[in-house]
Amino acid sequence: MAKNKLEKFAEMAALPHVFEYPFHVSQAIPFDMKGKWNSDFFKNDNPIVLELGCGRGEYTVGLGEMFPNKNFIGVDIKGARMWAGATESHKKGMTNVAFLRTNIEIIERFFDKNEVSEIWLTFSDPQMKKATKRLTSTYFMERYRSFLIDNGLIHLKTDSNFMFTYTQYMVEENKLPLLFSTEDLYHSNLVDDILEIQTYYEKQWINRGLSIKYMKFKLPHEGVLCEPDVEIELDTYRSYNRSKRSGLQTSK
Repeated sequence: MAKNKLEKFAEMAALPHVFEYPFHVSQAIPFDMKGKWNSDFFKNDNPIVLELGCGRGEYTVGLGEMFPNKNFIGVDIKGARMWAGATESHKKGMTNVAFLRTNIEIIERFFDKNEVSEIWLTFSDPQMKKATKRLTSTYFMERYRSFLIDNGLIHLKTDSNFMFTYTQYMVEENKLPLLFSTEDLYHSNLVDDILEIQTYYEKQWINRGLSIKYMKFKLPHEGVLCEPDVEIELDTYRSYNRSKRSGLQTSK
């Protein structure tokens, strides 16, 4: 019998590698792990990689298995989805994986300066109506700078043409070092086992004939970041767990 949300939340609360600090909790209770993830939790000096908006945690767990010499933390507010990756990694006895249930809007409260080396953004909501909600906006880039190492890596994997195009403009506008970019990952020349990890929803989008896009760039500490002043055609398809975007044509 499938577990309901209450059962999943109860199991999550008992897992030693899951930290739950939604906004209302983080306001009242300080997060003592900030700046101490390596020393107090992972017990090593290996690089820390975040998956923001990790959903079921496919990348957090998959990358953790591929790279035992790196530490991976999946971040999301939706605990019922996170339960899948959290329980899988616990059953496998993975010591280089953790999960943080919180709002990404307050992500800087949980990591200290230069504590993180890479960020993965896997199928983030494109937030077509408001730039400051997009996880690749300069609003979030400034947040990432507070804890990402200088020239730390940011990976974007998305089905959304809007999200991909917007991020291209943002990278170009701010002259961020672009390492790789493709609008059709699985028909590109890129051969990389990392990118073969597929999320639950990604598989459904592929089955619907949507191309998967991927971009990797660096985020330097120096320089003032500017939002691109452009209009971008909106995604018109109805995506899983996204409302239909009909009636809107372009957005900044």
